[in-house]
Amino acid sequence: MDDQGQLKLQDLMARMAVHAKLGAEALRLAGPDIRTQAILRSAVSLRAREAQILAANEVDQEYARKKGLTEAMIERLVLTPDRVEAMASGLEAVAALPDPVGRELARWTRPNGLDIARVSTPIGVIAVIYESRPNVTADAAALCIRSSNAAILRTGSEALNSALAIYSAFEDGLREVGLPSYCIQLVPTSDRDAVGLILSGLDKVINLIIPRGGRSLVARVQAEARAPVLAHLEGLNHTYIHRSADPEKALAVTVNAKMRRVSVCGSTETLLIDKDVAPSLLPTIAEALTAKGCELRGDERARALFPMVAATEEDWRTEYLLPILAVRVVDDLQAAIAHIKTYGSGHTEAIIAEDANAAEAFLNEVDSAIVIWNASTQYADGGEFGLGAEIGISTDRLHARGPVGAEQLTSFKYVVRGAGQVRP
Repeated sequence: MDDQGQLKLQDLMARMAVHAKLGAEALRLAGPDIRTQAILRSAVSLRAREAQILAANEVDQEYARKKGLTEAMIERLVLTPDRVEAMASGLEAVAALPDPVGRELARWTRPNGLDIARVSTPIGVIAVIYESRPNVTADAAALCIRSSNAAILRTGSEALNSALAIYSAFEDGLREVGLPSYCIQLVPTSDRDAVGLILSGLDKVINLIIPRGGRSLVARVQAEARAPVLAHLEGLNHTYIHRSADPEKALAVTVNAKMRRVSVCGSTETLLIDKDVAPSLLPTIAEALTAKGCELRGDERARALFPMVAATEEDWRTEYLLPILAVRVVDDLQAAIAHIKTYGSGHTEAIIAEDANAAEAFLNEVDSAIVIWNASTQYADGGEFGLGAEIGISTDRLHARGPVGAEQLTSFKYVVRGAGQVRP
């Protein structure tokens, strides 16, 4: 980019920062009913704009293929009428959530008579940087409106046309209820320098940055951001089949956990199976997975039970987001937990077991954001948790962990009521 182009981009982002600050104030002062209606009307507009959104998505798909994106990335990018409807339904689910702002989280009275309450508040201005997933535009916008936060959204170049078409529905929804459309803003350029300007904090306007994408994006944000970051690196998730597992559950859950959608961050990437049941269960599960086109990469004990590629050390550390599954036979529950502690990313882990004591030990000892007993890791999703939608799954340990919905996009303040007290 030449100097003139850089100045234009800086001017654009500076204006967006000013508008974001004004938008945050407008949302903070708007009542919950107005915010609810803004989301609902955005859902109506989203459905009305379906043809435009799908046409824009076709342009993005063509660009992505020319750019050489993997099929996994393109699968995330693709929109269909069903996916547009799912976005609109997701907005309605967010609109139906209890308003997370202004809740009294705790209240107590001190011996000196001071009445102290902890009350939830918006964070302020949130920047969301994401890659080729158009639905994130809808999820992030709706959750920020619900939680009274202004948003600056920046999508990847492969999804820009789709995101702009989706964003137009929110411009409609906000205007129809009398809120400025700049409460939610989408960076209208694919220029990568825009990311750097966002990471600068835009003169301290941005209160929180949320990256949603691959390891390289998240690593850059965490390294360069001059505002707080809420992020997850990757979903290197495990499903462990305990020796007490019900065979039918083990088969159904494992196949779903890997193959329902291989490109989502909740997909299982490594299967761990107890040595006591591996001879009877692994061949059946492996056959079902390979029948669905899944490549298996196993350790020596797994390969002795079913033909598969030899796993390397790198396979235990890889988030494939492809129909590839690493398989390891382990001695017992503690060996499975040790593997997860060594190789897991702190995202989602599952145990298939009928032994309640073993399951509870797994749930207690595995320190990931989401731990699951007898269900698919693909349930690692804010919508499935009843949050309406999510901006992402946080593997951080401060502020929010797991699915980040509207409630997780709030902070709090202390409200102190006195009667003339002075401190001695």
